[in-house]
Amino acid sequence: MQILRRNLLEASRRLSLLLRSPPPATHRHAHAVATLSAAARRGPSAGSLAATPWAATQRRGAKMLGSDVKLGNVIQRRGRIYQVIKYNHSHQGRGGATIQVELRDVDTGNKTVERFRTDEALERVFVEEKSFTYLYHEGDNVALMEPSTFEQLEVSKDLFGKAAAYLKDEMKVTLQYFDGRPLSGSVPPRVTCTVVEAQPNTKGLTAQPQYKRVVLDNGLTVLAPPFIEVGESIVISTVDDSYMTRA
Repeated sequence: MQILRRNLLEASRRLSLLLRSPPPATHRHAHAVATLSAAARRGPSAGSLAATPWAATQRRGAKMLGSDVKLGNVIQRRGRIYQVIKYNHSHQGRGGATIQVELRDVDTGNKTVERFRTDEALERVFVEEKSFTYLYHEGDNVALMEPSTFEQLEVSKDLFGKAAAYLKDEMKVTLQYFDGRPLSGSVPPRVTCTVVEAQPNTKGLTAQPQYKRVVLDNGLTVLAPPFIEVGESIVISTVDDSYMTRA
C-alpha cells in the first residue's frame, strides 16, 4: 500500500508541476528577465535585506534570558551552535534560580549538560521553519510532503523526539532548518486521540480520584478525568502529554 501511495503522490506532483509551467516568454517577459539578471550580477542594493540569502542572516541572534529557554531553542555558546533538547528549572536556596539544560551540538551531534542562571544573557539563533504534511513512516524514517510543490522528503523520526508518537496521516507538521538541513520537527500543540483502555468510572464512591490513567490509540498513557470512557475522543496537549478536553 505504501508503494502504491508513493506512486500516486509522485504522479500528482508531476501533474501539478506541468500545470504550473509558465507560458512562452513574451518580449516584455524576456526584457524583465534580462533586467533581473543584470541586477543579480550587480548584487543587492544597500539595505535590500530581501535579496540577502537566508543562510547569510540566520546567525543574527538576539539576547534572551536563561529563564526564557524552551525546548528546541537554538543558541550560540563559546563559538558553537547548540539546540536545547532537555531543560529543567530548579531553585537552590540562596544561590538563586537556575536552569539545567541538555544541549546538542548541531554540527557534531555531541551532547553536553550545562546550567544557566535564570537572569543570564544567552545568544539565541533563529532558524527557518517549513511546513509539511505527514504521509507515513518506514522503519526509523518518516515521509513528508511539501504541500505546495508535492515534493517528498524523508527524515529521521528522531527529529520529532517523543512527539513522534502523535504523528498521523495528513497531519500538518513543521521542520526547523539550520544551514539548509532539518534540525528538528514539531507537531501541532493540540491533537485529538481515542481512548482504547481506561479504568471503569466507579460511581457512588464518596472519594473518587480526580484523574485516572487511560491508554490512547498511539500507545501513550495519560491522566484523564474519571468520567472518560473507552472509545471517547479527547484532546491532548503534545507539549506535556496532558488532557485538555473532550473532542
